[in-house]
Amino acid sequence: MTFKRLLAVLLFLPLFSGCEPEPVESPAPTERSVLRVGTLYGPQIYVSTGQGLSGFDYEMADKFSQYLNKPLKMIPYNTIGELYRALEKEDIDIIAAGMTDTLARREQFRMGPPLYQVDQVLVYKEGNKPGKNLNELGPGLTILADSAFVDTMMALRQDNPELNWQQVADKDSEELLEMVASGEIAYTVADSSALQINRRFLPELRIAQVLQEEQNVVWLLSAQNSDRMMSELLAFWDSERRNGTLDELNEKYFGHVQRFDYVDTRAFIRAVDSKLPRYRPWFEQYSGELDWRKLAATAYQESHWNPHARSPTGVRGLMMLTLPTAKQMGISNRLDPEQSIRGGAKYLSNILTRLPASIPEDQRMWFALASYNIGMGHVEDARKLAQSMGYNPSSWGDVKQVLPLLQKRKYYSKTRYGYARGSEAAHYVDNIRRYYDTLVWLDHQAQTEAAKAIAKEEKAKEMPGEEAVTAPQ
Repeated sequence: MTFKRLLAVLLFLPLFSGCEPEPVESPAPTERSVLRVGTLYGPQIYVSTGQGLSGFDYEMADKFSQYLNKPLKMIPYNTIGELYRALEKEDIDIIAAGMTDTLARREQFRMGPPLYQVDQVLVYKEGNKPGKNLNELGPGLTILADSAFVDTMMALRQDNPELNWQQVADKDSEELLEMVASGEIAYTVADSSALQINRRFLPELRIAQVLQEEQNVVWLLSAQNSDRMMSELLAFWDSERRNGTLDELNEKYFGHVQRFDYVDTRAFIRAVDSKLPRYRPWFEQYSGELDWRKLAATAYQESHWNPHARSPTGVRGLMMLTLPTAKQMGISNRLDPEQSIRGGAKYLSNILTRLPASIPEDQRMWFALASYNIGMGHVEDARKLAQSMGYNPSSWGDVKQVLPLLQKRKYYSKTRYGYARGSEAAHYVDNIRRYYDTLVWLDHQAQTEAAKAIAKEEKAKEMPGEEAVTAPQ
């Protein structure tokens, strides 16, 4: 190329470069008007019942959506793998599904702040003999694919080379626990919270070993384009932690299931079949605005559904009413089960209406039950004591911690109504909550089976009947 031609090219380059479009930066992700939360089904995560939606993760997500002033869209997925892919494709903003904080997940996602802690436990069925060590488990261990349990098994195999397991993606944690209880599989691994909840319905489940202790349950966010969401989540978490929401939800979902009685749970499930059908129509008739199952659970705690029950203190009948209370409720015969249920329901409803308005609606029942057990005066003493100690007097979780102090002279000597068996009242409420949860679960199971039977019957009607075969003439 000659010098003149080179010079001409150099002179024209700016003109051509000026015609080219300037580099355009990728637009920032648009702010969505809906909070999209991916989840899994589970009683402690997300579940739909006759009382509406519930679950620790659901309630926190609902509060977060209110904090953001955005509607909540809760999207349940079938498997953990589907959740991961949905987050990667930005179909959802957050995974809220009882996920634990693990190294493998940290390499793939961003971790939200801790919500609560769980242990990873190896689960087997009562009556079977668990292996003395992990090498002796054999082929009977089944765990969820893509779960934190896989990482745990891989780490444990380094010291237990004969440890083997199979992974399944078409089941959830509850299904695997049910399979252990029925004997279909020998072992599974579960979070301690899931085990505690499911032992209300499957009391045969036992812990063979604790594999991991005190793991944080967190929400997962995308590793990309989630700075703003993470900032908002941290601010929200700090606010909810300081105002006691995390403690209240921990108490609501896990506080009453930590104590487990195998014999009592088995006896209750048997009584549901053998005794409850006789009294259920009256529980439903007289419960009014109460959930009849809470009334039935209270009656079981009081008398084990024995209409002739009596205590040394003089309370009698199915709902164990005192004579003055029975007269006040218009009950002439405490040993008549229908009258007892009617009186107990009326008395419990009266307590609910007399509770302080500051107690939230979703906790009023627990305060009412404690009052049913030891009296409203003692419960009010506990509330005042809680407030003096810096606790929230309208939080059942806080007052539950204070109730046992009513048995200590140092504290009850300064109260208006004096000594009370506060620890008994706390256990009383916990037991009723467990019985209630079991009744809800059994009702759900019955409805599911009935729906399957109807669907099967409808399908059979649609199938053409077998036609008679005519022999050739």
